[in-house]
Amino acid sequence: MTVVPVTSADLDAAEVSWFSALCSDDYQFLGQPDGDLRSSWDHCSNIVKTAEKQGFRNILCPSSYQVGQDTLSFVAGCAPITTDINMLAAVRCGEMQPIMLARTIATLDHMLNGRLTVNIISSDFPGQVEESNYRYQRSREVVEILKQAWTQDEINYKGEIYNFSGLTTDPVRPYQTGGPLLYFGGYSPAALELCGQHCDVYLMWPEKVEELQGRMKAVNAVAEKYERTLDYGLRVHVIVRDTEAEAREYADYIVSKLDDDQGDAIRNRAQDAKSLGVSHQAKNREIADDHGYIEPNLWTGVGRARSGCGAALVGSTDQVMSKLETYQKMGIRAFILSGYPHIDEAEHFGKRVLPLMKTCSLPHEYGRVPAGVPATPLGNGVRR
Repeated sequence: MTVVPVTSADLDAAEVSWFSALCSDDYQFLGQPDGDLRSSWDHCSNIVKTAEKQGFRNILCPSSYQVGQDTLSFVAGCAPITTDINMLAAVRCGEMQPIMLARTIATLDHMLNGRLTVNIISSDFPGQVEESNYRYQRSREVVEILKQAWTQDEINYKGEIYNFSGLTTDPVRPYQTGGPLLYFGGYSPAALELCGQHCDVYLMWPEKVEELQGRMKAVNAVAEKYERTLDYGLRVHVIVRDTEAEAREYADYIVSKLDDDQGDAIRNRAQDAKSLGVSHQAKNREIADDHGYIEPNLWTGVGRARSGCGAALVGSTDQVMSKLETYQKMGIRAFILSGYPHIDEAEHFGKRVLPLMKTCSLPHEYGRVPAGVPATPLGNGVRR
């Protein structure tokens, strides 16, 4: 029995995804920059190709003002070098004018033949600090405009920030029916309201099981107001080895050269450094035991040198599988995993755990991806 009603109640599989370190976030030793692991096109695209080869079904491509790859440019570049893996593109709402964003998303979705998913984010722009409710209002309006673009013949929108009327949707028709799935993470009341009303998959960062259950109940209460259900996802790092002792030893190894001042600097340079979600990750470290664990096999050490997702599943194959199965029973249908270095850990997880899991692509499970090229202006539709 799931914690709350979920959209994919009968789904006996999970969308297991990996992460491409576009934003200077790959290390052998956390906090110790390594030139071979820089966020170049070659390295980040190799992460994607490795994840696809291992059998991961999606890959998160983050967005941040740090040395690395622009998200949407990177996703476009991955279209011709991949065939099966979905691309989860992080879109910071407001960075691009919404109509042109809709056109960009449509272009990417056609380039990927329906393999695009979108992670809606609302953090501050580089060099700017804005009030939280304003940022979420801006995101709400962008999402509502995108949904008009994907489901109607015209865009007619009057909001507090954006106003458009009489715009044909021909230039912004995506490959997928109804547009790409929207993934979303956020803990504030404004964030839950936006997600409950408009998004498809609510993403959480790692916490104790009872805390995750509370997050699910909170956003479901909002979704119920709109007569909706959601699916749920967990973004978490992972260290899996043949034995728990080996996994814990490796966890200690990757932080063995970490200087706490350098870790603070890495955390504070991110756009989400002061968010409510990040503060909860910091609290996890405060309540952890002397080895950094807040519950069996959930280690908070990663957060010492990383903003955002700050904990890892650490254990043997059986232990990590057991944790994932517990989450699935709660109603979690999507896992976005990563590890350090990203290519090596993708192979560890791909060899040990993925063969034991039944995986899926959520856009396909939702019926968004047509069997053939769609009748859109960029597909097989009438050219006007």
